[in-house]
Amino acid sequence: MVPYKSVIPGGLQPGKVIIIHGVISPQANRVVISLRHKHGIAFAYSPRFDENVVVRNTYQDGQWGAEERSELLPYKRGALMQVTIFCSHHQYEVFVNGEKTHTYKHRYTKLEEIDVLDIRGDMQLTFVQP
Repeated sequence: MVPYKSVIPGGLQPGKVIIIHGVISPQANRVVISLRHKHGIAFAYSPRFDENVVVRNTYQDGQWGAEERSELLPYKRGALMQVTIFCSHHQYEVFVNGEKTHTYKHRYTKLEEIDVLDIRGDMQLTFVQP
C-alpha cells in the first residue's frame, strides 16, 4: 500500500540492493521512490506518466538540485513494475524488469545516513525489500 515508508537497516552501503514490485494504476500520473536521510532526499526516482519521462533528483539544503530527465519510460500504466535499485560506490543503478535503465551519480555521499525508503504515487505494492 502506498504511501509506504520503511527503515533501511544500517543505511545504504555499496552493494546494497533495494527491490520494489507492484502494479501501476491504469490512470497513473506519477510514482516517486525516495531514498531519504534526516536532512533531505538523497535520491528521488520518479516515473512520470503525465510527462512520459523518468526524473531523478536530490533534495538537500532546503532545495531541489538540477533534474536529470530521461525519455526512456520503461513502465506502462496498468502493468507490473519490478524495480531494483543497486547502490554502487559512485552511483545508483536502476533495473526495471531485470534490465539496467537508469543511473544517478551520488550527490549525497554519506551513504550510511540514507536510511529511509519512501514510496508514493499511483501504484499498489506487492513486495518490498528495503
